[in-house]
Amino acid sequence: MLKTSFVSLIAIAAAMPAHAQDADQPTDPQDTIIVTASRSGEGVALRNLPASATVIDAEALDQRQTRIVSDVLRDVPGVAVSRIGAIGGQTQLRIRGSEANHVLVLIDGIEAADPYYGEYDLGTLIADPAARIEVLRGQQSSLYGSDAIGGVVNYITLSGREAPGYSARAEGGSFGTFSGAARAAGASDTLDYAVSGSWYHTRGYPTARGGTRDIGSDSVGASAKLGWTPAANLKVTGVLRYSNTDAETNNSESNPASPRFGYTVDSPGVRFTNEAFYGLLSAELTALDGRWTNTLSGQFADTTRTGYKPGGIDYGDKGQRYKGSFVSSFRFGTDAISHRLTAAVDWEREQFRNTTPSTGSPFDAFRGRRSTDNLGLVGQYELTAGDFTGGASVRHDDNNRFADATTWRVQAGYRLPTDTRVHAAYGTGVKNPGYYELFGFSSGTYIGNPNLRPEKSKGWEAGIEQSFWDGKATIGATYFDSKLTDEIYITYPAPNYTATPGNRTTDSKQHGVEVTASLRPIRQLRIDAAYTHLKATEAGATEVRRPGDMASVNATLFSRDERFSTTLTVRYNGRMDDLAYIDPSYVPVRVSLKPFTLVNLNAQYRLSDRFSVFGRVENLFDVKYEEVFSFATPGAAAYGGVRVAF
Repeated sequence: MLKTSFVSLIAIAAAMPAHAQDADQPTDPQDTIIVTASRSGEGVALRNLPASATVIDAEALDQRQTRIVSDVLRDVPGVAVSRIGAIGGQTQLRIRGSEANHVLVLIDGIEAADPYYGEYDLGTLIADPAARIEVLRGQQSSLYGSDAIGGVVNYITLSGREAPGYSARAEGGSFGTFSGAARAAGASDTLDYAVSGSWYHTRGYPTARGGTRDIGSDSVGASAKLGWTPAANLKVTGVLRYSNTDAETNNSESNPASPRFGYTVDSPGVRFTNEAFYGLLSAELTALDGRWTNTLSGQFADTTRTGYKPGGIDYGDKGQRYKGSFVSSFRFGTDAISHRLTAAVDWEREQFRNTTPSTGSPFDAFRGRRSTDNLGLVGQYELTAGDFTGGASVRHDDNNRFADATTWRVQAGYRLPTDTRVHAAYGTGVKNPGYYELFGFSSGTYIGNPNLRPEKSKGWEAGIEQSFWDGKATIGATYFDSKLTDEIYITYPAPNYTATPGNRTTDSKQHGVEVTASLRPIRQLRIDAAYTHLKATEAGATEVRRPGDMASVNATLFSRDERFSTTLTVRYNGRMDDLAYIDPSYVPVRVSLKPFTLVNLNAQYRLSDRFSVFGRVENLFDVKYEEVFSFATPGAAAYGGVRVAF
């Protein structure tokens, strides 16, 4: 049936009118603006950015029929994604061989990481209608502080002024899956608004090898963004966001006498919930004909995670983050030589409380509230002089729990007359231990270490990029090299061998090459490709869940009237190591996971200006693979639905 669907989609594509060079030429992707790369709040064109960045725009998200945000991040060079179990399961992202908690995730500019675990679970983020993703790679702590060693992911919902209108989408498909989304957005002279909601339900599939228990989930997301411009030089923005994930999961076999000890097994009644509220309010005032911008903002994140087992609660935690920032940016110079100076002050408080039920043991986890305060001072300079762009940034963090830290970054790029751009950067980063690493506890298996030191990173990159055909095609390659010191890892000290984190005395090293290519010679064809070769080691051993090679290709074909489009997605994940806890001592055993290639094919057709139908096949060739040890993954699946927009 799935192969028949594949043939049918290809046949439809072949029946479309022949491609012709349209008078309306496609835009140069290098003109795309990215806002994450500067603390000034002003956008920078990708062609002028002397750093490694990728933008997945709203058009690409729609063409690839993105429903789970982490899936499309697999198309970003340098990014490795691993999901534990089925959709809704914990999903981690690693950039350039970094740890998952070394990547800062922003949602509409709000820090989204769970304060307890110190990282954001991307399994809880379902795609909104009309959104874009910016990914900034490399050490960015000089701009954003702790968590940004590997890079920054900024998921941005479009405003009512950027994407006005009303839309709704409904679809269904394999594994008892139903999903829907709706959006209402608009703008007047002084107001703009965007309200959206998404829902994803799936009955799921077995995630244990040979298991029969389907692992399903329900995820809900809602977002509201309001902009008010009472004067030409004043803008107020408010953002509210809510997400809730209720997902089943499986545990590992815990009976040491079982031959399946340490393997994932069917675990009826085991599930978790993750609920989060986010908010941001900012006011931006400009002066001196727009050359001086001052922004005052406040934001919060409130997360609650609870795990359940048959009979009640198994574990839980609550965390809050409150952050206030003041940013002042001044631009001066001429059209030929432009300077921008930015200063920022960030104050942040993170707090958490362990809600795991008491067992009555004197070794129970601390269940009171703990908090950490941090004051960050940022300075950034950006220069544009003809075809040269460069800049430097420095940040000092004053922390009441950890040693104060100063991080910095310098970067530069130059575009030659041949439309060749060279760029290079060097930066440092820091990552403070998370509360789970410091104070977490699980009776007999894990205990935190309050004496942990922050991890530190330094690294450099150098790249070259070539544009062809007036920007209709671009290819680039970047080499990167990083070193992490005081890496936090899990130790198993005698005599009890209870897992506890510690700081390594050896260095963790990461280096590799990222290659990107984009092609849009005519409006009827868009191709995006990425390849990454990575070597990430610690004391000579390969770091886990980091493929040595990753690649993706997305090719979208449009009919001449653009009413029909079809997208072919190919994603390759190379061989990688993982840790298996299959020894009763709980000391992990290193295992190798085989490489795999997944192929998705989709199509959509616009019946009228308002109505569209679409369908897709995921894992077209029914590949069997694992991206986390002993967690089975889905086979081939098909989905279809309708969309209305006006």
